[in-house]
Amino acid sequence: MTKIDIFSGFLGAGKTTLIKKLLKEALGGEKVVLIENEFGEIGIDGGFMKEAGIQVTEMNSGCICCSLVGDFGKALRQVIDTYHPDRILIEPSGVGKLSDVIRAVEGVEKDLPEASMGSFVTVADATKCRMYVKNFGEFFLNQIEYAGTILLSRTQKLTQEKLEAVVALLREHNAKARIITTPWEELTGEQILSAMQKDHSLAEEMLAAVMAQREEAHAHHPHEHDHQEHHDHEHDHGHEHDHEHHEDGHGACSCGHHDHDHEDGHGACSCGHHHHGHDADEVFTSWGVETVRAFGEQELAGMLARLEEERFGLVLRAKGIVPCRDGGWLHFDYTPGEQDVRRGPADFTGRLCVIGSKLSETELSKLFDVA
Repeated sequence: MTKIDIFSGFLGAGKTTLIKKLLKEALGGEKVVLIENEFGEIGIDGGFMKEAGIQVTEMNSGCICCSLVGDFGKALRQVIDTYHPDRILIEPSGVGKLSDVIRAVEGVEKDLPEASMGSFVTVADATKCRMYVKNFGEFFLNQIEYAGTILLSRTQKLTQEKLEAVVALLREHNAKARIITTPWEELTGEQILSAMQKDHSLAEEMLAAVMAQREEAHAHHPHEHDHQEHHDHEHDHGHEHDHEHHEDGHGACSCGHHDHDHEDGHGACSCGHHHHGHDADEVFTSWGVETVRAFGEQELAGMLARLEEERFGLVLRAKGIVPCRDGGWLHFDYTPGEQDVRRGPADFTGRLCVIGSKLSETELSKLFDVA
């Protein structure tokens, strides 16, 4: 039997850090496969996971709903047939909706008796929850609402009063999830895994809620086919997405159809894509380049600090691996107000990736001097 666990979490929350901890401290005796679905033009995380002996299937760019329901389901079936793992860890895009991933996994699970749904985990940066609710509530709150376990990262940076306020905020949107507030370095991977697995009955409740939501949407649109059956509609995977957040509040499906407001709050376009507001690729954009340019360590740190400036757009995450001017390679991560530049193993070429809203590719190219 293959157990499937989903690790959701907004950009830079710490999903990958958590997965590495579990692999090292709790899952060493299991055959594990990690499936990533990255939003962005360049996959960065795959390299170090492969070093750890973990098979990674990266699905970059593309339209979100097709990668979740089409390519995603195919990849999941292929992984189970090829590797027969004890456990599959799914790390969706940081801007993906957890309910979409649950639906996609459920679609595979019902056809594969050897697969079973495990835990729905959301990693949330405690220092940024309020900001994310304010600016990206539709996506962030979906991950909170459908989680069986919520692991708060960076709680050590908050006062007790602020931590309690964050927990209260999350409880407004999920009254049942197990919320872990203890700093991760004080917990073992086995303790975290144990807490996750205790959410199984709750995970089943969340799955039931997702399926009920889909059935309700179908009831309002009885002539529409299931997305998977209708996946052969005219889909141009090479098309340019509209990355602007529409001011009129209507989302556009990746096939070009606009959804409409319904009394139940759910939209569905004529191609069978069901919407709960906007798709990620309407609100978020990504910019990525490959470069042979060498960077100084302090120079790179200074560039990352400047990403706070408005002229670059709203930058939510930046990461990359680039050559260092005095030899070796630099690995970096950035989230608003926090950055990490460190030495690391070489890559086949330098790679930079920035994710955010209304990004200026021109200004980013100038900043990193890769125009």
